[in-house]
Amino acid sequence: MATRPGRLGVGVVGAGRVGAVLGSALRAAGHAVVGASGISEDSKERIVALLPGVPHLDVPEIVERAELVLLTVPDDELAGVVSGIAAMGGWQQGQLVAHTAGAYGVSVLHPALEAGAIPLAIHPAMTFTGTSLDLSRLVGCSFAVTAPKIVLPIAQALVVEMGGEPVVVAEEDRPRYHAALAHGANHLVTLVTQAMRTLGSIGIDEPAKVLGPLLTAALDGTLRSGEQALTGPVLRADSQTVAAHVHELAKMGAQDASLIDISTGYRTMARITVQRALSRGKITASAAERLLDVLLNDDPPGSEGDDS
Repeated sequence: MATRPGRLGVGVVGAGRVGAVLGSALRAAGHAVVGASGISEDSKERIVALLPGVPHLDVPEIVERAELVLLTVPDDELAGVVSGIAAMGGWQQGQLVAHTAGAYGVSVLHPALEAGAIPLAIHPAMTFTGTSLDLSRLVGCSFAVTAPKIVLPIAQALVVEMGGEPVVVAEEDRPRYHAALAHGANHLVTLVTQAMRTLGSIGIDEPAKVLGPLLTAALDGTLRSGEQALTGPVLRADSQTVAAHVHELAKMGAQDASLIDISTGYRTMARITVQRALSRGKITASAAERLLDVLLNDDPPGSEGDDS
């Protein structure tokens, strides 16, 4: 256990990309990491790299030793881990139990609460590599915190100690909060790699270099100004340009089945963009109708019977 006043003995259950990093951050704040668990070889290597000197232990021993149990297991496994520890009588009166699953609040920790433990939900709005590089990313990173009101300051203090900024999210709002993050971050990866694959299909060797400045500017503008940052053919109501895009991407998918998803992605996002531009008064109803018409047609205007 930690000996400094206010310091905790922390046990990390699931030393994956998130757990090892957060354990290291808490350790840097003066807490003592009393043990960490991990099944895979990668997890064991992370313990050695990010938590040197911390023993690799089984889950029951970690729970027995720790004043703060940090549960960083996959989301779908969380409820089973919590109830399994409860079934073994592992949870202790007054023990802090924190999980990092974005979509869950503290209700998933009910078996621990019934045993007298104190439930906390702490989710960093960040992607992790599972290396020391992540530690600097925690500085200024927002963490969603959910906890009973009386112990909410504990969750907030832990976040601040790791360098983050706590954002209180209500229990019932956690799924929507997590959906927003997954939609923005995970689907951004899919969208950008579709653009990279399209450039690669015409022989551009470094698509990331071509896209980097453009995407950086677009993301910065969007975070600053929201939909006011929108540019491009939809905003200009250039239906012929959009039709050419649709035609070319459909042809690309027909030539290479591995690229067929790009046409679908373009059409879907373009339709949504048209609808948003119309609702915000950026394009007229007639312009929106023309754009939506071409998004349902593989052939650009005037292409019928054109063999040139």
